[in-house]
Amino acid sequence: MRGIYIGLGSNLGDRQDNLYKAVEALPPQVSLVAASPVYETDPWGFLEQPSFLNQVLEVETSLKPLNLLVYLKQIERKMGRGVGFRNGPRLIDLDILLYGDMTLDQEGLVIPHPRMHERAFVLKPLADLAPDLCHPVLGKSIQNLLQGVDQSGVRLFL
Repeated sequence: MRGIYIGLGSNLGDRQDNLYKAVEALPPQVSLVAASPVYETDPWGFLEQPSFLNQVLEVETSLKPLNLLVYLKQIERKMGRGVGFRNGPRLIDLDILLYGDMTLDQEGLVIPHPRMHERAFVLKPLADLAPDLCHPVLGKSIQNLLQGVDQSGVRLFL
C-alpha cells in the first residue's frame, strides 16, 4: 500500500546519521517512495533538550498498521533507542503519521497521528511531499494545517 507517511526525529548523537540509518533500515518490509528535506527544529513539549532533526518519508508496505508499528519500534531498538519519557530526548523516533486515508484508534496506535496537526515539525516536511493531501479526520489539506501553526522553530537543515 502507498500513501503511508512516517515521521522521523532525532536529537541525540549524530542526528543526521541517525535519520540516514533509520531510512536504510526500512527494507525489505518497507520501501521508500519519497523523502522530505531535513529540518532542524526546536524541542516541543519538553524544552530542556537539544534541537531535533526531523524528516517525513512516504513509504509503501504490505504490512498492516499494527505490524508496521512493531516493525518501526524494532528498528528504533536496534538503533539503540532506550526507554525515555514523552517528548523527551531520543536517538531516533519513527511515527506513523498517515496510512492512506485510514482512521484507526487502538491501544498503542492512533492513525492519523493524533497531534500531527499541531506540530510544524511534522507538517512542514509533510507539506513538502504532499501539500494537497487531505487529513482524513480534519478534512483540511496539509498545507492548510501548516498555515495554522507557528513555524518559527522549523529551519531547513543544510
